[in-house]
Amino acid sequence: MRSITILFIIFVNSITFGQQVFKKKKNLLGSPFEITVVATDSIQANVYTELAISEVKRIENLISDWIPTTQISKVNQNAGISPVKVDLEVFELVKRAINISKLTDGAFDISYASMDKIWKFDGSMKEMPTTESIKKSVEKVGYQNIVLNENDTSIFLKYPGMKLGLGGIGQGYIADKIKVLLQENGCTSGLVNVSGDINTWGKQPNGKDWTVGIVNPLNKNKVFATFPLNDSAVETSGSYEKYVTFNGKRYSHIIDPRTGYPASGIVSVSVFAKQTELADALATGIFVLGIEVGLDLVNQLKGIGCIIVDEKGAIHASKNIDIKKYQ
Repeated sequence: MRSITILFIIFVNSITFGQQVFKKKKNLLGSPFEITVVATDSIQANVYTELAISEVKRIENLISDWIPTTQISKVNQNAGISPVKVDLEVFELVKRAINISKLTDGAFDISYASMDKIWKFDGSMKEMPTTESIKKSVEKVGYQNIVLNENDTSIFLKYPGMKLGLGGIGQGYIADKIKVLLQENGCTSGLVNVSGDINTWGKQPNGKDWTVGIVNPLNKNKVFATFPLNDSAVETSGSYEKYVTFNGKRYSHIIDPRTGYPASGIVSVSVFAKQTELADALATGIFVLGIEVGLDLVNQLKGIGCIIVDEKGAIHASKNIDIKKYQ
């Protein structure tokens, strides 16, 4: 589970022109889930929140690799054996994930689930894994070995033991789908938070944008910048609570799928985008790529912003974000 460095600052002006803010929290996908909607009354709000919860469950039963009956689980079970036909929705999601793998030079890779779990971040690990075991741990990882057939929307994993895990993009996808679903059903304003993958639409009843505060994970009691979200999304990946230290070097729980070594030097990455799905995947990729390469990538992408906090607490931002403006 990713750690979150976002605070929600929602100015609830309880009733404006008959509109009210309603919020519901649940534990879904094994993580915190929160839906905030603007509605005329609790009955309407409950319709919206139940639609959102049903959508989470629908998608979970398509793409979870923990539930053995999902389409993604069937793909994993047939790795190295045969292609598996999946719904167009699942096929297109995997296709977009592969495109982000290409964009990040493999720093984001949904076949990371094939990785051997040799790193422990629960305090039980007393020494570094061997170079040989680290190399072996990623032998089955590689988005290049995911074969997509456009003709029958089938997915084939070339080698036995390969697995897909959509956790690094799936939660963002769910947030985007909820937003669209609620808009189609008349909800003109809201905020959805799927374990830190946040998407917004419309405005609060007081006419203001939804707002998020970004926290430096090394000083959690202080918000260093507050950002308006105008029909847009943000996602934060962090390693400040899950890490190990060897020989004075800090190793995060976010593993580079290309090398098997944990990412280092960064404690959190926040990515701003129009789609939570894209922000979700890019945040992981940037974390692995590192500060310089990650920011260089973001600066080439239209409509994407990024804030990085390094292990010393210093804040780095993409060219399109002026931190001082939001402090």
